Amino acid sequence: MKSILSAILFGVLALVSPAAAAEPKAAPKDIVDTAVAAGSFKTLAAALGAANLVETMKGAGPFTVFAPTDEAFAKLPKGTVENLLKPENKEKLIAILTYHVVSGKVMAKTAVTLDKATALNKKNIALAVVEKTLTLNKSAKVVTADIECSNGVIHVIDTVILPPAE
Repeated sequence: MKSILSAILFGVLALVSPAAAAEPKAAPKDIVDTAVAAGSFKTLAAALGAANLVETMKGAGPFTVFAPTDEAFAKLPKGTVENLLKPENKEKLIAILTYHVVSGKVMAKTAVTLDKATALNKKNIALAVVEKTLTLNKSAKVVTADIECSNGVIHVIDTVILPPAE
Protein backbone atom coordinates (compact mmCIF):
# COMPACT_ATOMS: atom_id res chain seq x y z
CA MET A 1 0.00 0.00 0.00
CA LYS A 2 2.80 2.38 0.92
CA SER A 3 4.56 1.76 -2.40
CA ILE A 4 1.34 2.43 -4.34
CA LEU A 5 0.91 5.78 -2.54
CA SER A 6 4.55 6.62 -3.22
CA ALA A 7 4.10 5.83 -6.91
CA ILE A 8 1.00 8.03 -7.10
CA LEU A 9 2.74 10.86 -5.25
CA PHE A 10 5.78 10.56 -7.54
CA GLY A 11 3.49 10.69 -10.59
CA VAL A 12 1.71 13.79 -9.32
CA LEU A 13 5.01 15.51 -8.55
CA ALA A 14 6.29 14.69 -12.03
CA LEU A 15 3.22 16.38 -13.52
CA VAL A 16 3.83 19.61 -11.63
CA SER A 17 7.61 19.61 -11.79
CA PRO A 18 9.43 22.87 -12.58
CA ALA A 19 10.49 21.43 -15.94
CA ALA A 20 6.84 20.94 -16.91
CA ALA A 21 5.95 24.41 -15.65
CA ALA A 22 8.81 25.94 -17.63
CA GLU A 23 7.45 24.72 -20.97
CA PRO A 24 6.59 27.76 -23.08
CA LYS A 25 2.95 28.59 -23.63
CA ALA A 26 1.81 28.59 -27.24
CA ALA A 27 1.83 32.11 -28.61
CA PRO A 28 -1.66 33.50 -29.16
CA LYS A 29 -2.92 33.15 -32.71
CA ASP A 30 -3.97 36.09 -34.85
CA ILE A 31 -7.65 36.91 -35.34
CA VAL A 32 -8.07 34.84 -38.51
CA ASP A 33 -6.29 31.75 -37.16
CA THR A 34 -8.21 31.98 -33.88
CA ALA A 35 -11.55 32.18 -35.70
CA VAL A 36 -10.68 29.30 -38.03
CA ALA A 37 -9.51 27.13 -35.13
CA ALA A 38 -12.79 27.74 -33.28
CA GLY A 39 -14.70 25.97 -36.06
CA SER A 40 -17.84 28.11 -35.81
CA PHE A 41 -16.73 30.86 -38.19
CA LYS A 42 -16.50 29.01 -41.52
CA THR A 43 -18.79 31.51 -43.28
CA LEU A 44 -16.85 34.47 -41.90
CA ALA A 45 -13.56 32.91 -43.02
CA ALA A 46 -14.97 32.27 -46.52
CA ALA A 47 -16.24 35.85 -46.69
CA LEU A 48 -12.86 37.27 -45.62
CA GLY A 49 -11.25 35.20 -48.38
CA ALA A 50 -13.76 36.35 -51.02
CA ALA A 51 -13.19 39.97 -49.97
CA ASN A 52 -9.38 39.58 -49.98
CA LEU A 53 -9.29 40.69 -46.34
CA VAL A 54 -7.48 37.70 -44.83
CA GLU A 55 -4.02 39.29 -44.94
CA THR A 56 -5.39 42.55 -43.54
CA MET A 57 -6.97 40.74 -40.60
CA LYS A 58 -3.76 38.78 -40.02
CA GLY A 59 -1.87 42.11 -39.93
CA ALA A 60 -0.44 43.89 -36.92
CA GLY A 61 -3.67 45.60 -35.89
CA PRO A 62 -4.72 45.84 -33.22
CA PHE A 63 -8.31 45.15 -34.24
CA THR A 64 -11.52 44.51 -32.39
CA VAL A 65 -13.71 42.11 -34.35
CA PHE A 66 -17.38 41.56 -33.68
CA ALA A 67 -17.41 38.12 -35.26
CA PRO A 68 -20.72 36.63 -36.41
CA THR A 69 -20.93 32.86 -36.06
CA ASP A 70 -22.07 30.54 -38.84
CA GLU A 71 -25.48 30.51 -37.10
CA ALA A 72 -25.58 34.32 -37.32
CA PHE A 73 -24.95 34.20 -41.07
CA ALA A 74 -27.65 31.52 -41.38
CA LYS A 75 -30.20 34.03 -40.03
CA LEU A 76 -29.79 36.16 -43.16
CA PRO A 77 -32.41 35.67 -45.88
CA LYS A 78 -31.83 32.57 -48.00
CA GLY A 79 -29.26 33.16 -50.75
CA THR A 80 -27.80 36.33 -49.19
CA VAL A 81 -24.43 34.83 -48.27
CA GLU A 82 -24.04 33.07 -51.62
CA ASN A 83 -24.86 36.35 -53.38
CA LEU A 84 -22.37 38.33 -51.31
CA LEU A 85 -19.59 35.85 -52.09
CA LYS A 86 -19.92 36.49 -55.84
CA PRO A 87 -17.06 38.57 -57.31
CA GLU A 88 -19.47 41.24 -58.56
CA ASN A 89 -20.60 41.91 -54.96
CA LYS A 90 -17.10 42.21 -53.50
CA GLU A 91 -17.44 45.92 -52.56
CA LYS A 92 -20.70 45.29 -50.70
CA LEU A 93 -19.11 42.31 -48.91
CA ILE A 94 -16.11 44.44 -47.91
CA ALA A 95 -18.46 47.13 -46.56
CA ILE A 96 -20.30 44.56 -44.43
CA LEU A 97 -17.17 42.84 -43.16
CA THR A 98 -15.33 46.07 -42.30
CA TYR A 99 -18.46 47.16 -40.42
CA HIS A 100 -17.69 44.34 -37.97
CA VAL A 101 -14.16 45.62 -37.22
CA VAL A 102 -13.02 48.51 -35.05
CA SER A 103 -9.47 49.82 -35.01
CA GLY A 104 -7.73 49.21 -31.68
CA LYS A 105 -8.20 46.60 -28.98
CA VAL A 106 -11.49 47.32 -27.21
CA MET A 107 -12.07 44.89 -24.38
CA ALA A 108 -15.61 44.28 -23.09
CA LYS A 109 -15.10 46.30 -19.90
CA THR A 110 -14.45 49.35 -22.11
CA ALA A 111 -17.05 48.54 -24.77
CA VAL A 112 -19.88 48.49 -22.21
CA THR A 113 -19.06 52.11 -21.30
CA LEU A 114 -19.40 53.34 -24.90
CA ASP A 115 -22.52 54.33 -26.81
CA LYS A 116 -20.90 53.87 -30.23
CA ALA A 117 -17.81 52.62 -31.99
CA THR A 118 -16.56 53.64 -35.41
CA ALA A 119 -15.97 50.69 -37.70
CA LEU A 120 -13.17 50.44 -40.27
CA ASN A 121 -15.67 51.44 -42.97
CA LYS A 122 -16.16 54.75 -41.05
CA LYS A 123 -19.77 53.92 -40.07
CA ASN A 124 -20.85 54.00 -36.44
CA ILE A 125 -22.00 50.90 -34.58
CA ALA A 126 -24.46 51.68 -31.77
CA LEU A 127 -23.43 50.00 -28.52
CA ALA A 128 -25.70 49.48 -25.54
CA VAL A 129 -26.00 47.17 -22.58
CA VAL A 130 -29.40 45.48 -22.69
CA GLU A 131 -30.27 43.07 -19.89
CA LYS A 132 -26.59 42.87 -18.89
CA THR A 133 -25.52 41.97 -22.45
CA LEU A 134 -23.52 44.18 -24.81
CA THR A 135 -25.71 44.74 -27.86
CA LEU A 136 -24.81 46.20 -31.26
CA ASN A 137 -27.34 48.22 -33.25
CA LYS A 138 -30.16 46.96 -30.99
CA SER A 139 -30.00 43.54 -32.68
CA ALA A 140 -26.72 41.64 -32.29
CA LYS A 141 -25.75 40.34 -28.88
CA VAL A 142 -22.20 39.62 -27.77
CA VAL A 143 -22.39 35.97 -26.72
CA THR A 144 -18.67 35.53 -25.94
CA ALA A 145 -16.41 38.47 -25.17
CA ASP A 146 -12.68 39.10 -24.93
CA ILE A 147 -11.12 36.31 -26.97
CA GLU A 148 -7.61 37.71 -27.01
CA CYS A 149 -5.50 37.28 -30.13
CA SER A 150 -1.97 38.34 -31.05
CA ASN A 151 -3.34 41.26 -33.08
CA GLY A 152 -6.47 42.21 -31.18
CA VAL A 153 -9.63 40.80 -29.66
CA ILE A 154 -12.72 38.97 -30.86
CA HIS A 155 -16.21 39.42 -29.46
CA VAL A 156 -18.54 36.73 -30.80
CA ILE A 157 -21.97 38.00 -31.92
CA ASP A 158 -25.19 36.17 -32.71
CA THR A 159 -26.38 38.33 -35.63
CA VAL A 160 -24.71 39.87 -38.68
CA ILE A 161 -24.87 43.66 -38.48
CA LEU A 162 -25.38 45.64 -41.67
CA PRO A 163 -23.95 49.10 -42.22
CA PRO A 164 -26.49 51.92 -42.43
CA ALA A 165 -27.48 53.02 -45.92
CA GLU A 166 -25.74 56.08 -47.30
